[in-house]
Amino acid sequence: MNKISQITRRNIFDILKIEEIWWAGKLDETEFLSRIYDLESMPSTDSRYENAAGDIWQHRINNYDWEDDWVFSDARFNLLNCDDATLLNFLCLMIHPVVRTDQKEVERITKVLNDNLYHDEFEIVETTKISGRPVFSGKMKFTGKTSIERKSNEIKVIFNAEYVSQQINLMESSIETSPYQAIGVAKELIETACKSIFKSRQEEYNKNWDLSKLMKETTKLLKITPDNISNEAKAASSIRQILGSLSAVVQGIAEVRNEYGSGHGKDSDFKGLQPRHAKLAVGASSTLAIYLLETHEMRKDS
Repeated sequence: MNKISQITRRNIFDILKIEEIWWAGKLDETEFLSRIYDLESMPSTDSRYENAAGDIWQHRINNYDWEDDWVFSDARFNLLNCDDATLLNFLCLMIHPVVRTDQKEVERITKVLNDNLYHDEFEIVETTKISGRPVFSGKMKFTGKTSIERKSNEIKVIFNAEYVSQQINLMESSIETSPYQAIGVAKELIETACKSIFKSRQEEYNKNWDLSKLMKETTKLLKITPDNISNEAKAASSIRQILGSLSAVVQGIAEVRNEYGSGHGKDSDFKGLQPRHAKLAVGASSTLAIYLLETHEMRKDS
């Protein structure tokens, strides 16, 4: 169930229209929406076109016969009823540096959004920077930083990549509102960490590897398998036990994702997990990603 009410959503859309705040900013509408949605797999409302990308071009660029605020009432995006995480991603993209460069305008829009989200105990906050400009994410209001937030910030610093920041922002904002989505992104975060390590070391990985195999090959690449711990090392048995557990953590997250996470269709009797379960998956994946990335940085030249 969504926690950001329809009243709040309508208020935001109305204010954007009244104050003439252009939601797509510097981007054209298809470019903006493509950062959140796969437009080519979404249906067209115009029989002449195969997908949403086609009819948006037709009616917003070629004919220009849709209203400027058409997206807020389009059933395909369903911004009035979509899950909270998707709405927050849409709103945060509106003030992203690639969309809007005027800092005063960004501050004004952020205030409008937070003044309305406040009533549903959500907020939009700066979580990282790109070229010195703030990047935002939406989340429920908390007092103090949670351990998940601290881990997420560590990963952003290590990666310093926009895509990873977007993954983490989506994962954080989905924990309370869409646990299944947070679990799906938790798995993707480990995949991203492993593949980034292979790419950084100019090594090839097999695109057909599942997550467990990818993780196994990454630990081999970093020389952190149990077999790499010598008997002379202090607490060797304990270290081996911890390293041996890495594969179990990855396998567990992959199985939870396959059963409950995003990325797979559900039947009509599907019952998702609770936020506490999502926090467990997110916390485990974040800890593991940090460990892999820090080990990679430490052993770059080895």
